[in-house]
Amino acid sequence: MVSTDKERVNFDQEVSAEDQQAYEQFLALYDSSLRNLAEGEIVRGKVVAIRSNSVVVDVGYKSEGLIPTEEFLDAEGKIPVQVGDEVEVLLERTEDVEGHVLLSYTKAAKMRVWTDVEQSFREGRVIKGRVIDRIKGGLTVDVGVRAFLPGSLADIKPVKNLEALKGRELEFKVISLDRRRNNIVLSRKAVLEKEYEQKKGETLEKLQEGAPMRGVVKNITDYGVFIDLGGIDGLLHITDISWGRVNHPSEHFSIGDEVDVLVLKFDRETERVSLGFKQRTEDPWILVDKRFPIGARVHGKVVSLVDYGAFVELEPGVEGLVHVSEMSWTKKVVNPSKLLTIGQELDAIVTELDLGQRRISLSLRQTERNPWEDLSHHFPMGSIIEGKVRNLTEFGAFVEITEEIDGLIHVSDMSWTKRIKHPSEVLKKGDTVRARITNIDVENQRVSLSIKEFMPNEWQDFVENNRVGDIVTGRVVNVTDFGLFIDIYDGLEGLAHVSEIDFGGGKLSDHFSAGEWVRARILRIEEEDKKVGLTLRGVTQPSAEEIAELEAAAKQAEQPAEAAAETEAEEGVESAETSESAE
Repeated sequence: MVSTDKERVNFDQEVSAEDQQAYEQFLALYDSSLRNLAEGEIVRGKVVAIRSNSVVVDVGYKSEGLIPTEEFLDAEGKIPVQVGDEVEVLLERTEDVEGHVLLSYTKAAKMRVWTDVEQSFREGRVIKGRVIDRIKGGLTVDVGVRAFLPGSLADIKPVKNLEALKGRELEFKVISLDRRRNNIVLSRKAVLEKEYEQKKGETLEKLQEGAPMRGVVKNITDYGVFIDLGGIDGLLHITDISWGRVNHPSEHFSIGDEVDVLVLKFDRETERVSLGFKQRTEDPWILVDKRFPIGARVHGKVVSLVDYGAFVELEPGVEGLVHVSEMSWTKKVVNPSKLLTIGQELDAIVTELDLGQRRISLSLRQTERNPWEDLSHHFPMGSIIEGKVRNLTEFGAFVEITEEIDGLIHVSDMSWTKRIKHPSEVLKKGDTVRARITNIDVENQRVSLSIKEFMPNEWQDFVENNRVGDIVTGRVVNVTDFGLFIDIYDGLEGLAHVSEIDFGGGKLSDHFSAGEWVRARILRIEEEDKKVGLTLRGVTQPSAEEIAELEAAAKQAEQPAEAAAETEAEEGVESAETSESAE
């Protein structure tokens, strides 16, 4: 150990004056080095030994310093220094009780960080740090020492989820510093605002109508997409995304996507920017009339189904509509999804083209033969067909002519003279009937049938068996102000005018009612118009006994018809239940 300045060596008389002078110079240099090693300062030293629990560092003092090994350990638990390496340490005390210099490696590192942070604060420089944790009011950040980032200064806009920033290495500006209290306050917002203004300036220089730009999708709404062009946001409206149909912008873009767009409009005063995406390509509708002329057979893919039809993409940006009325020649399509599916490919015929409105009308059924035209060829008017009754309605019965086409027998064509209230009085579902085609309407897709030609002709029977002057008995069907309509033969009605009826004044309805039995004499038979004129004058009306007999006979005749009607009603309910179950 070298002696201190208080322990001077006494040289023998044999020591030369030169040696004595060299020793004095050494002591002067040593004293000077001690005066330069002040407590609380950072000094440089050399690692001279690495032990199990300490690292020995020589800082040029009369003794080495011992630093706990823990101060050198890195994230992996290893010591990154080796014997011979130079390190900076903090001189805490020049000598402890054991005569060692008291040094600290970690405190020196913190002091250097504080020095750098203070210098950054004075100069307004940006520093880097890693977000450590979420705390009340903001985040803690490791910049070499622990610092605080208020939540309001984490971004330009309020951050809903500060947790998302944990673990990220970011840039900050120091806005407040108190070394005595170990307090450092950071702002990321200040850094972003500066970057934003810089980017904005660069973007403003490039922005002009028609200019191509590249940006990042920032937000997506129902009406469009907001794109960050670099300090300035532009709106890409939904109508400018594609030449074709766009149901929602999210079908084409996601937040964070980088996209190339064109500037459609730019207002420098308000800094509003309108962008276009579809304008990067040529408008496909320019030559639509050449590529898809009326009458052309086209191929496409179903991209959308609506209540009134299906939209078919013929090429990117060009769609046509197949209306429900153009989907089938014979089926009444209520729901297009029962016939088509999205993504299905199909052929269609172009029926209409409106370039101004950008509309193409397509027909699916015209790709197939028209069974209605075939029908008029194979079954001209007047032809007799035989088919099954498929369905009954209040106004008639539908009879199968072919697998695809039904014809309608109206109630008025089920009998020559009867007033039929419901077709079930004559037919029931499943019956096989012969009918005559009376009309074919190809345009409206309707076929009219008649079966009365194959039914008993009540009029002919009546004419053959009755003469003017004969007495007939019938039931009043209708009472009017001008007379009585009377069923005189199996549904054949005759009219007794009010002038041919003896009654005691007032209204006819005061003396007669529907369903009442009466007798009348035939005044005239008009064969051309199939009308019968009657009179009640001088005719004896039926007695109570006769009416009873007439009622019994009528009731017996009505029973088969009622049974048929009930059976048809039950079959109708079963059919409806089966349809619901199938659906």
